Amino acid sequence: MMSQVKTGRSRVLPGFGLTLGYSVAYLSLVVLLPLSALLINSTGLDWAKFWQVATDPRVLASYRISFTTSAAAALVDTVLGLLLAWVLVRYEFPGRKLCDALIDLPFALPTAVAGVSLTALYAPNGWVGSLLEPLGIKIAFSQQGITLALMFIGLPFVVRTLQPVLQDAERDAEEASATLGAGRFRTFRSVILPGLVPPLLTGFALAFARGIGEYGSVVFISGNMPMKTEIAPLLIMSKLEQYDYAGAAAVALLLLLISFLMLLVINSLQRWSGRRKEAV
Repeated sequence: MMSQVKTGRSRVLPGFGLTLGYSVAYLSLVVLLPLSALLINSTGLDWAKFWQVATDPRVLASYRISFTTSAAAALVDTVLGLLLAWVLVRYEFPGRKLCDALIDLPFALPTAVAGVSLTALYAPNGWVGSLLEPLGIKIAFSQQGITLALMFIGLPFVVRTLQPVLQDAERDAEEASATLGAGRFRTFRSVILPGLVPPLLTGFALAFARGIGEYGSVVFISGNMPMKTEIAPLLIMSKLEQYDYAGAAAVALLLLLISFLMLLVINSLQRWSGRRKEAV
């Protein structure tokens, strides 16, 4: 009888211990070991020196530029990504598959190529920049250009997060809402949008996290002006080129801590919205 019970409770696909061991080893080599090296390198500074590096005006300005542009780009990508995902899922039109494939272009395109292309396009002598320059609008070599580059590389995260949710969403509730006399906006706000809040937060978090650490697509279009358009990853590279490894590790460690705290807050909001949806 006991053997029958054990057999009934046995896993269909055994090997939990082996797969768990491989997972922990892979996580340690790819994530934990590099983070440990970062902590070890930053210990070359005492607390006073670390605080001096962390509170340097140039470092604080780079953090402000990185986080504000990443947040702005992720916020715009959240809105545009929702519109794109909605069109690709809900409508049939010529060239739909091509548009769907182009969404993944920032994944395949080298970030340096994206940066050079955007700079050539939006520079004062570029195709678009030459039209905006007489209007007093400056994109390249400004924080607006940084935001534009981060929007380009972060958009696929939002679209690919929302598409499966929209595809699996049942339309019975939408039809019932329309039958009861609700308008399109009210149906979207009361029926559709609540189910999209968790994936929207996830897409925002992914785009935001990618933007904070982005370097290749930003380094060309930003102009790299200290206190104005210099991002934190570029400042880290500058310190490495000056052989200031401890200072670069200190800046990277603080950037890691701030990013982790912000992502923790976003993930907490995501879980809260998911529990609220289940309760409703």
